[in-house]
Amino acid sequence: MVELATVLMLVTTGALTPITSSSWLWFGLLLGASVIHLEAAQGIERIREVSAEGSPYTHMQSVWYFAGVLLLPLPLLALLIVLSFTHEWFRVFRGQAIAYRKVFSAATVVLAVGAGQLAFAAFFPGGGAPYAAQLDGPLGAVAVIVAGLAYRMVNYALVVGAIVASNPEQPARKALGHASDQLIIAASVGLGYAVGVFTVDRPWSMPILLVTVLALHMGLLLPQFRIAAHTDSKTGLVDAAWWSDRAADQLDRARRLARTVGVLMIDLDHFKEVNDCYGHLAGDQVLTAVAEAVRHSVRSLDLVGRWGGEEFAVLVPAVGVDELQAAAERVRAAVQALSVDIHDLEGRDATVTALTVSIGAGLYPAAGAELSDLLLAVDGALFQAKRQGRNRTVMASRVIAATPRERTA
Repeated sequence: MVELATVLMLVTTGALTPITSSSWLWFGLLLGASVIHLEAAQGIERIREVSAEGSPYTHMQSVWYFAGVLLLPLPLLALLIVLSFTHEWFRVFRGQAIAYRKVFSAATVVLAVGAGQLAFAAFFPGGGAPYAAQLDGPLGAVAVIVAGLAYRMVNYALVVGAIVASNPEQPARKALGHASDQLIIAASVGLGYAVGVFTVDRPWSMPILLVTVLALHMGLLLPQFRIAAHTDSKTGLVDAAWWSDRAADQLDRARRLARTVGVLMIDLDHFKEVNDCYGHLAGDQVLTAVAEAVRHSVRSLDLVGRWGGEEFAVLVPAVGVDELQAAAERVRAAVQALSVDIHDLEGRDATVTALTVSIGAGLYPAAGAELSDLLLAVDGALFQAKRQGRNRTVMASRVIAATPRERTA
């Protein structure tokens, strides 16, 4: 219904909206700024998307969307949103996010900007885009506030409604998201207003405004969400405690929806030899390279964490046994293909190759109905892989316990 309403709105208004050469210029500026902004912030947005499961995902791309409300006719504004979401699909989610969610989200944003323009039209009935040129005096300030509220409330109500409807057993308050999300949108609307007003008369000021947006996003949001996500400083992955919390949440969700969740436990073989031969700084470089190889071998919605030392854990929702084993083999092949340039203990250039990993894999609920049981089964499968000669994957079908002596091998 939301997507149908979006199409009907665009069809009924598209033919009535003139598009000028200035509109195309502003469209190009906003699209370019949106792309640069997302490219600079894609890492933190990927972490935020994972942590926002079950609640609204709020990002500062609204700066460019609300600026478009002030500057662009609705057809071009819809095109800006479609291209921005498409770019986000490939760069942040790498084509692995659930498609219908992203289409729905894009539709809610198009309806939201339509509501914002409708609010401006109520204050300035004789005009049209660009509304940025008509915002003089107190009336203009009131119009911006009303349009900003209309933009936020339409998008927010539709997204929260969808989350509540699709997660009936989840507490409704979680679907409302964090109170700080409202501040992010308020700041985005304010910055979007500034971008819109300056762009009409001073389009060359866009680089300055873009730097301002990036500074706020990277300087304020990035540290905030890195701390919240408990990022491991050496590898850039989430740490074991945060990974375990998210894994418990995923198992609870899978239990409600009768779905599966896979876990991979990955151990870098003979890592002590790397440290002994090349030094611990070189070892850190190897760990970082392996972490990147693991992260790029799995889907963007899979959660990769550093479990400790040279061990990594991957949470793989909604997969079968064959898919989980295929993911493990992709990881193993990617690590084996690595060639890591390092400096040895004498400061000379060297290259570390022939790295391998042993992997234990298990699937909820077959390998364990609780997180602790699942992790124990996967851990046992990992040690079985090491006993069998390393550089292989072993699937856990039950709790496989290793003896204390085997654990120290």
